Amino acid sequence: MAARHTAIRGGLIASFALSRGGLLRQARGRGAIFTLHHVRPEAARPFAPNGHLEVTPGFLETAILTLKAEGYRFVSTDDLAGTGDDPDLRPFACFTLDDGYRDNLEHAAPVFERHGVPFTVYATAGFIQRSHTLWWETATELLTRNDRVSVDFGEGLRTFTLTDYASRDSAFDYIASFIRGTRGTLREADAVAKLDGAARAHGIDPLGITERLTLDRAGIAALAKVPGATIGAHTVTHAALSRLPDAEALREMTASADVVADIIGRRPSSLAYPYGDAQAATAREERLAREAGFTTAVTTRPGVIGPSPAFAMLRRISLNGYYQRALYVRALASGIPFRLMAG
Repeated sequence: MAARHTAIRGGLIASFALSRGGLLRQARGRGAIFTLHHVRPEAARPFAPNGHLEVTPGFLETAILTLKAEGYRFVSTDDLAGTGDDPDLRPFACFTLDDGYRDNLEHAAPVFERHGVPFTVYATAGFIQRSHTLWWETATELLTRNDRVSVDFGEGLRTFTLTDYASRDSAFDYIASFIRGTRGTLREADAVAKLDGAARAHGIDPLGITERLTLDRAGIAALAKVPGATIGAHTVTHAALSRLPDAEALREMTASADVVADIIGRRPSSLAYPYGDAQAATAREERLAREAGFTTAVTTRPGVIGPSPAFAMLRRISLNGYYQRALYVRALASGIPFRLMAG
């Protein structure tokens, strides 16, 4: 893992150098949509497999100031569909946050408001309603609080002895493989239920984690009142839509929008696909998002926005907790890392 981070940092530094030299300027495209999840003060955690999903409020402010210095203008997701015909040739930046965490209201919103930058929070209805759990957070707590854990995802009971970070990380990957469907035959919801059962057996309340970490109806309503804030849809259960039948996937989209509309009085026009990679968000999901009435839908496929984007399959750039420096923001916004990845 350390070697991989070193290689990525090296690539970002090289991309930054190319951008400062004026090379591959066209790689920047029309602009960039940035992805965030948690925004909260840094805290020492003995086990943090989701460390890439959190940045500090200070780094968020650094990112905004860096983009301002680079000449970017800031737009909301509601503006994205019009950027293709916009005569303003300055590159645009759009900030999005997935899942609907409490820290989005407590720590991220004040930064955006202070700088007059619009932002969109994609809220998961099942988290708002306290009916569904965040498996990646449940697994983290289960593996952090115990030295020995047993789980059964249909292939027999597997027991992990957890002595250090590496053994916990291996156990996390094992759990994730069943939930993400790369191993076994369980539906994602059934695999999550298995994990939740194991957590409860160890005295952990998975729905309590949901309540602790994510915004409820009142929190979403408060967030929607922050100047520049937009609330988008992020399905009901946070399941990978591509693994669901058409009708169920469409219902995940529309029911999520219904919950948001009931809270804020306006139906969201933008959707974020859960997980959002090429396996979870395919051409079928793009078609269903259009059928559900969304003007824009975002993935987690990395890249900038070109001159003629598919507005129901927009690429985003992750602001990753492992790379919290202004230099990395400049490198990513340049689009050069994605051009180099594409060969």
